[in-house]
Amino acid sequence: MARAKICGLTRDADVRAAIEAGADAVGVVSEVPVETPREVDPAAAADLLADVPPFVTGTLVTMPDSPERAVELAGLVGPDALQLHGEWTPEEVAYVRAETGTKVLLTVDADEHERAERLAEAADALVVDSTTEEGAGGTGRTHDWEATGDLAARLTTPVVLAGGLTPDNVAEAVEVADPFAVDVASGVELEGGRKDHNALARFVRNAGREVTLA
Repeated sequence: MARAKICGLTRDADVRAAIEAGADAVGVVSEVPVETPREVDPAAAADLLADVPPFVTGTLVTMPDSPERAVELAGLVGPDALQLHGEWTPEEVAYVRAETGTKVLLTVDADEHERAERLAEAADALVVDSTTEEGAGGTGRTHDWEATGDLAARLTTPVVLAGGLTPDNVAEAVEVADPFAVDVASGVELEGGRKDHNALARFVRNAGREVTLA
């Protein structure tokens, strides 16, 4: 059983649908240096997260060019948590955490276990994803869930599993990797940036379902 985050939200209706489905966290994407239909500007991100209720974590997913810009974005958007992509040092993460007072999640590629272990203590959680060369997520590619499970077992920092998850495979992914949470964007979409409300409800439900693997 894992917590569920619905990411890449661009419309109020999709945010509401994710919350009504029981998502533990919702994510909006702003200021990333790659083309994606899920990106919104900081003002729109602030509007989307403004009415997120207590006990649901409103997350700003971003890839700013400096720790100072990360702090500025947090001030503009007002998220409960920041999910940072790209190259970060423990000192930079500490600065962002101290200046914003928000939880900071760091995204690492599924093949970068050594980097994950090096950064784990600096972050509030690690998002293990199938990333691009630039370090961005949202690729829709799965990775080795068993290896990610081994990494999660070695760390005390919570691990969020991302990358190619769908309503149909999330229960198995949770069973194999035993992550703290799972994160989905493209796997519950009708088209880029527009969510399928039935699919995201199934995703949240299946993330919390126990399965027995053969």
